[in-house]
Amino acid sequence: MTQLMERAIEKARQLPDAEQGAIAAMILQEIESERRWDELFARPESTDLLARLADEAMAEVRAGRARKLDLNEL
Repeated sequence: MTQLMERAIEKARQLPDAEQGAIAAMILQEIESERRWDELFARPESTDLLARLADEAMAEVRAGRARKLDLNEL
């Protein structure tokens, strides 16, 4: 376990049970989400889909229909 994770767990231990449970649930959800993304990206059809999406995005840029993302506008 990394030192950062150990520090986080030590801090979490100091919290009330309800807050510990909420943090644990978030961590478990994130781990499961990452597992699902890994599984999806491992599929052969993902490579083709991502390539098509990239081609579409580049076509949008070349056609002048894309603009730079401004985080202040979100």
